[in-house]
Amino acid sequence: MTDAAPRDVFCPIWHLHPGSSAADDACAGVFEHAGHRLELGIPPDWDATLPSDEEWGIEWNKFYFGLELAQAFARNTEHRYLAAWEELVSSWIKQAPARFRSTDVTARRVQNWIFAWSRFAATPGFRSLRPGLADRLRGSLSEQTWEIRNNLTRERNHRTLELFALSVVAMGCPDLDSDGALLDFSVSALEANAKEDLLSDGAQRERSTHYHMIVLRNLLAFRENARRFGVHVSASFDDRVQRACDFALHIHRPDGTIPMLSDSDSGSYLDLLGLAADLYGREDYLFVATSGRRGLPPRERRGSFSEAGYITSRGSWSPQGTDNPVDAHLLFDCGPVGDGGHGHYDALHLDLFESGVPIVLDPGRYTYEESDPNWRHWFKGTRAHNTVCVDGLDQTPYRRGKPKRGSATALLLERVSSPGLDSILGSVESPCYPARHQRRVFQIDPGYWIVIDRLVSPRRHRFELLWHLAPEGGKPVLDRDAAAVTVETDRAWLEIWPGEDVEVEEGWIARQYGIREQAPVVVASQDASHAHFVTLLAGARCRGARLASIDFEDDISFVEVCHQDGRRDQVLWREHAAAKIHIAGTRFDAPCMLGRSSRPNGVDHPIRWEVASCRSIQRGDGPCANFETPRAIHFDAGPDSLCGNRP
Repeated sequence: MTDAAPRDVFCPIWHLHPGSSAADDACAGVFEHAGHRLELGIPPDWDATLPSDEEWGIEWNKFYFGLELAQAFARNTEHRYLAAWEELVSSWIKQAPARFRSTDVTARRVQNWIFAWSRFAATPGFRSLRPGLADRLRGSLSEQTWEIRNNLTRERNHRTLELFALSVVAMGCPDLDSDGALLDFSVSALEANAKEDLLSDGAQRERSTHYHMIVLRNLLAFRENARRFGVHVSASFDDRVQRACDFALHIHRPDGTIPMLSDSDSGSYLDLLGLAADLYGREDYLFVATSGRRGLPPRERRGSFSEAGYITSRGSWSPQGTDNPVDAHLLFDCGPVGDGGHGHYDALHLDLFESGVPIVLDPGRYTYEESDPNWRHWFKGTRAHNTVCVDGLDQTPYRRGKPKRGSATALLLERVSSPGLDSILGSVESPCYPARHQRRVFQIDPGYWIVIDRLVSPRRHRFELLWHLAPEGGKPVLDRDAAAVTVETDRAWLEIWPGEDVEVEEGWIARQYGIREQAPVVVASQDASHAHFVTLLAGARCRGARLASIDFEDDISFVEVCHQDGRRDQVLWREHAAAKIHIAGTRFDAPCMLGRSSRPNGVDHPIRWEVASCRSIQRGDGPCANFETPRAIHFDAGPDSLCGNRP
């Protein structure tokens, strides 16, 4: 054996472990995870009784605190940090077998030992590890590496993490891979895994925003290490990783955070887009990674990831903090429950963000534990999401892990856009009840949304429309009138029709695993076999907007919105493909259109019409003009062109 430290492999998570108070805690044998703080001493008993949530022990055994100790040592060369790491590592080697907990935990521990050791050794003032520890470390790393290699998880994110750890060993400690077989295997297996793990649209197959980013982090870190050490990577691998980066680019909100869909915590992964920008020379990744300070804005502000079932839309790529930024962001889930056990029962769920804050959001994951009360079920269940719950049931029969008794079927039926209007239509059917839920979402620039929920069933149900609000907005204030209810917080403005049965109940938000906080949930209910809900949602920019008129017809339906300054917007849409929209003596073969008054508080204000995805136009009895490719059309008409126009 040799006392030489590992090579300088790229670690993508140093910024998450800056050598803060967690390093001082580790020196004292104090460790904190998932909201639980334990004094375990040094050396600790690595088989000690830990909190009932097994995630605590899992995180502890991954040795992330070692990165904190290495960073603290690099900052001030206090040898107590090195001594604590040496004691923790040597005690683990002495007490634990190579096969200790699951393979993915072993993989994280192995890579974190290599990352920390190399950082300690690279710090001026480091002389060597305590006598004999380097040999024991390398021996344990070798044993654990072959435990990983011989017991790889078959698929999904755990396999990705394990293969990345093998690549870290092969590139960081080449003396443990004398014939290069481990490196060859890890490279080929990671390339194959990326092909299996990433859908054709770039999303990771478990359809979790959090796990997508974790997988992407490992793939990009592998790619950077391959560049650093001259390891060949195929063009097909790079293509798949860039598609995964495209998905990451679109799901980030304007404030740099991701929505917390399907076993996700909050957080920002802009650093990964910065790394991808450097690896692939992508100016759009650089623009988003730097909040618009460098690079070029992406060409598309709307993303359709049809295989994953995720739809995104944003007002613009204007950097946050510029004058009048149009920073509205939407994430709509209209796809299947993700592969494996991380998928939540959240079909047709919406996450909306505007003016720097969330309007309605996903509550996150909170826990994987099922002790009473079963918080795992609550956070995974349908009522924890911004969708419609039927008879209090989940869309998919609950199970802690992968569904076994059938899953809800969600589909994207239509998505059409024009510069100021984005229209999305999705549906879901459940094996738990006969009702079919269809949701139309209109994002109207700048900064508000109209959501139309339609439910149809052969029998009567209790339909509950749920909107989960951010706790920072404070207690919602409800204002009821004969037709609708407005709901106002410091952050959000909602109006819900019909308003006969709208209440606020207690809910929860968990931005970090194991830590939850109370948050209000707006619940609108109907007892019926057929039901419609209409919701207007807005932030600061369009606060006070009201639903002025609503009309549902067999052919063409519309919703009109009045703003506080007197401006009026009207959205029309067809209910079936054969219907034509009639405006100002002209018939349009188009799914939907938006009419907007051009002057607030004007008497003879003209209406600016915007037609999305128009296929043909016919004026009066004249000839029909057909378009080979659907197009957006703008035209002006008088105020009487609005449906149901009133003086």
